[in-house]
Amino acid sequence: MVSELGPKRLDLLRQLVPNAASVAVLANPEFQPASAEVRNLEDAAHTLGIKISALNARTESDIDTAFTTIVQQKADALIVGGDPFLFGQRDQLVRLAARYNVPTIYFLREFVNAGGLLSYGPSIANGYRQAGVYTGRILSGAKPAELPVLRPTSFQLFINLKTAKALGLKIPPALLAIADEVIE
Repeated sequence: MVSELGPKRLDLLRQLVPNAASVAVLANPEFQPASAEVRNLEDAAHTLGIKISALNARTESDIDTAFTTIVQQKADALIVGGDPFLFGQRDQLVRLAARYNVPTIYFLREFVNAGGLLSYGPSIANGYRQAGVYTGRILSGAKPAELPVLRPTSFQLFINLKTAKALGLKIPPALLAIADEVIE
């Protein structure tokens, strides 16, 4: 699912930064879905006339280096790939995005709660509810191998207005209208 949401994140970022011509993507090459996510973003960016610059990060030091590269390449915005390692580094990512004034979209709400600009991703609460339903079915005798694999059907957009203001960005009313939560 991570790779399939990349184009939507790019679209949301483009709505926020309409003149963005160059967008960096930070991904962990050790995370198997990362290459598909970057490919999907490159395809979507091509149709929009946006240049994508893929940057790899396996360590905290790699993240620091990536932000130096983002500044050197004058990227207009950043997409942080969905990855457990990057999730664990959310405070570092949010801090560096603020320091270097880079509009950034993340994959989970926790980044926005930590001060990130915006996130778009599956509803974690709905995923937990579905896991509970499946657990109940298994405890009632259903065989796990016979249960269908489910994909998220509910996605959430979170926006941090304080961060937008600090970046000098005005959130378009259309984006505010579709946001699940706006943090002030």
